Amino acid sequence: MPPFRKLAFVYNSDKAGAAELANELLLIARQGGIKKTKLTGDRKLPRGYFKDCDACCVIGGDGTLLGVVRGAARQGIPIIGVNQGGLGFLTTFSADEARSQFATLLTGDYGIAQRALLDCKTGPRHRDIALNDVLIKNATNSRLVRLEVFANGKLVTDYYCDGVIFSTPTGSTAYNLAAGGPIIHPAAGVIAMTPICPHTLSNRTIIFRDDVKLSVYNRSEDSRLLVAMDGQRDLVMSEGSPIEITVSPLTLNLVQRRDYSHFEVMRAKLKWSGGLLEKK
Repeated sequence: MPPFRKLAFVYNSDKAGAAELANELLLIARQGGIKKTKLTGDRKLPRGYFKDCDACCVIGGDGTLLGVVRGAARQGIPIIGVNQGGLGFLTTFSADEARSQFATLLTGDYGIAQRALLDCKTGPRHRDIALNDVLIKNATNSRLVRLEVFANGKLVTDYYCDGVIFSTPTGSTAYNLAAGGPIIHPAAGVIAMTPICPHTLSNRTIIFRDDVKLSVYNRSEDSRLLVAMDGQRDLVMSEGSPIEITVSPLTLNLVQRRDYSHFEVMRAKLKWSGGLLEKK
């Protein structure tokens, strides 16, 4: 893979040790001949922060990484995720791995995983992308909502529920999983639609092909919807417009070890045992 020459660093200043680790990695980068670097602990990045960068190194948890997805994807640069948080499905390098492998990683010793993004449109001027999921629910309280869903113009069903989650394969281990949805391999070309607490017990996750155009209509009286992107940003709803969800033409590139194993991560993070007995 091509070596990196210009690096942006983003760390979560609320995470203990993140700033120190960011400065350690910054020093390693400079010692390795990286001439152009930038560093910030502010998660509200200015527009164009990643311009002229080869990659972005994110130090924090998955939430920190989700906060830089839009900028990195639109600039077309990969993300190096270093876990300084909890589960860390997206931030695939531990702090110790980052310290020991960062110098060789910068020379091109890494792999790239392309992750699909969702494109969500709520009106003529309201549009955003998400790496994990798009959540649709009541905007003001926990009241049930009635949502009508169409796929490529044909009615799928109407839900009477707390909300609906539209998830990428990457996001299948996030809110989708907590709501009872399936785990999906990140390379699968699909969108998962999972209702939250539906009043019809037969309503379960539906898996769509990634070329589908989904349209969601609010059929609740006196109810305004919230559309949340990756649990971090809310989209403004235009009056009378449907919510349209498709797979984005943009993708996100995640830097991984060459020997990265998705199922090894699943076993470790989700504490799978498989019921195997240890040999005595």
